[in-house]
Amino acid sequence: MGDPLVGLGGAFLAAGLLARLGRRLGLPTIPFFMAAGIIFGPHTPGIVLVDDAHDLELLAALGLILLLFHLGLEFSLGDLVSGGRRLLAAGTIYLGLNVGGGLVFGLALGWGTREALVIAGAVGISSSAIVTKLLIELRRLANPESRLILGIIVVEDIFLALYLALLAPVLGQAQGAGETLAVFGRAFAFLVLLALVARYGARWAGKLVGSGDDELLTVLFIGLAVLVAGVAENLGVSDAIGALMVGLILAESPVAARIQTLVLPIRDAFAAIFFFAFGLTIDPVDVVEVAGPVAGAVALSLGLNLLAGLIASRLHGFGRRASANVGLTILGRGEFSLILATLALGAGLDGRVAPFVGAYVMVLAVAGPVLAAQSGRLSRHLPQKLFGPASQSGLSA
Repeated sequence: MGDPLVGLGGAFLAAGLLARLGRRLGLPTIPFFMAAGIIFGPHTPGIVLVDDAHDLELLAALGLILLLFHLGLEFSLGDLVSGGRRLLAAGTIYLGLNVGGGLVFGLALGWGTREALVIAGAVGISSSAIVTKLLIELRRLANPESRLILGIIVVEDIFLALYLALLAPVLGQAQGAGETLAVFGRAFAFLVLLALVARYGARWAGKLVGSGDDELLTVLFIGLAVLVAGVAENLGVSDAIGALMVGLILAESPVAARIQTLVLPIRDAFAAIFFFAFGLTIDPVDVVEVAGPVAGAVALSLGLNLLAGLIASRLHGFGRRASANVGLTILGRGEFSLILATLALGAGLDGRVAPFVGAYVMVLAVAGPVLAAQSGRLSRHLPQKLFGPASQSGLSA
C-alpha cells in the first residue's frame, strides 16, 4: 500500500487478529505474527500491506531492543555472575555443538567454505528475540532453568559480536587482521564497560532516568535503552546485547519495578512489528529448491539443541522437564541468521544461502514455540536415568 500509516496500521491489526486466533488454539503468538507478515507481504498474492521489510526496519529494531531490555530487567546481574563458570560452560557447550554441527553440515552441502561459515552461524545461534518472547509468553521467567537459558543467550550474544568480526574479512567487510582485531577490541571494551556499570553504577543510572512522573520516566528509560543499543551496534556489538545490559543495569535501580510496568505494553506492540517484518522477508517460492537441506538442518538443530539442553541441565542439577525447556526454548532462530543471510547476498555468495536461511529460520520460528509450549509432554520421552534421582528440582513448568 502507498500510505505508510495505512500499511503500519494494517500490520498491527493483521498481526493481532491472527495471534488472537492462535491464542484461542492455545499456541504462542510468535508464529502468527510472522505468518501475518508472509500473508500480507510482497511475496504472496492478495493484499500487500508493506512492500519492503526495510520500511519497518527502525520499528522492528525498536521491538527487538525493548524485548531484550525487558528481559534484562527481569534478572539480577549478581545472580548471573554467581553462576559464572557453569553458565559459561553451558553456553560454550551449546555453541560448540550447534556452531560446530552447523559448520560440518555447511561443508557437507558443498556450496563453498565461505558459505559454510555463514551457515554455521545461521544455524548455530538462537534468536534472542524469540527466546525472550517465549519465556514471557510461557510464563517461565521465574523457573530456575530460565537463568540458565539467559546465561546461554548472553554467551551467544558475546560470541555473536566476535563471530561477526571474524566473518568481516571472509565476507570482504574488513581489511586484514588489523581491522579485525580493532573490531574485537572495541566490542570487548564496550561489553566490559557495560558490565562494570551494571555491577557498580546502577544507582547512578537510576538517578539519570528516574522521575516521579511516569511519562518522563518512560521517555528517559527508552531513550537510554535505544541510545546504548545504537552505540553497541556501531561498535560491533549486537544491539540486542546492548539493550539487555541496560535492562540489567536498571534492574538494580530503585525505579526498576515502575519501569517493568511501564515498558510492557510498548514492548508487546513493537515486538509484534519485529516478527511481522521478519515474515515479510520470506518468499515461499524460493524455498522449494532448498527444501531438502532445510529439512536436514532443522532435524540437526532439534537433536543438537536437546543434547545441549540435557548436558547443560545436568551441570546445574535440573531434571528432564527443565532439560526439555532449555533445549526447546533456545531452538528458535531469527534476527542474527537473517543478518548473516543478508551479508552473504552482499558478498556475492551462492544464491541458495539466502532462501535456505530464510526457510530454515521460518520453520524453527514456527516449530520452536510450539515445541517449547509442549516441552512438559515431550520431556517424558527423555530417559530419567540420564538425570538421576537428585535432579528432580528441575521439574518446573
